[in-house]
Amino acid sequence: MLNFCSLYSGSSGNSLLVDTDNTKILIDAGVSSKKIESALSNMEIDPYSLSGILVTHEHIDHVQGLGTFSRKFHLPVFVNQETLDAMPKQRDKIESNQIKTFKVSDKFSIGDLTIKPFSIPHDAANPCGFNIWKDNKKISIATDIGHMTNGILKNLEESLFVMLEANYDPEVLRCSSYPFSLKSRIAGPTGHLPNEIAGKTISHLLSSGLKTAMLGHLSKESNFPELAYQTVMDELICNPSFDSDSLNLKVANRNSPSNLISIS
Repeated sequence: MLNFCSLYSGSSGNSLLVDTDNTKILIDAGVSSKKIESALSNMEIDPYSLSGILVTHEHIDHVQGLGTFSRKFHLPVFVNQETLDAMPKQRDKIESNQIKTFKVSDKFSIGDLTIKPFSIPHDAANPCGFNIWKDNKKISIATDIGHMTNGILKNLEESLFVMLEANYDPEVLRCSSYPFSLKSRIAGPTGHLPNEIAGKTISHLLSSGLKTAMLGHLSKESNFPELAYQTVMDELICNPSFDSDSLNLKVANRNSPSNLISIS
């Protein structure tokens, strides 16, 4: 059994759950500890049953509740050293014996899960995505991507499931109320991934076995779930190997857990 659930996903906060018969982990804790507890309670998951929390990077929408949640439930935090150093307020809340550092690109295990972090281009200390395996089943998490690279594509290939950023639509971003500096950051090479590139990426991954994709980290101001979904579908329809039965495409909810996705 290998399951995935997006608890919260968007520019206002992110936290994801990966679950097997023996192991449960969070990826990021970017909302309050109380909100994470509430989401898990609704799924009938005891926070004490978690095996740890993976951290992608130090931005507040990924670590807001990290230190408090880890300390309250005595949970290990798996993080690279540069990211840890870049979030001193969270680091100081975590019990020292619960800090587990990893090197990006080095595999490690949590319970019956094998984890491989990989680098992503984003304006943070040492941001990463994650490949996660249970037996021969591979899923991948990749959000906060300024631009798609061959390295990221290689890491995403052969995934049965991907959680991929579809943060903004360029025209909606252009017309948004954001200041020019923020618009430039979002659309820049270390900002976020637009819908169209998410669609091209998912289309590329069809040939390596992708079965389910979830669009995540949508901007509240510069995107809409329906627009992200349709833009990606438009890219998929251009792929001759695509048919409606070949891929299950979903969009993560901003403020509530998604349905549990079983990877098979």
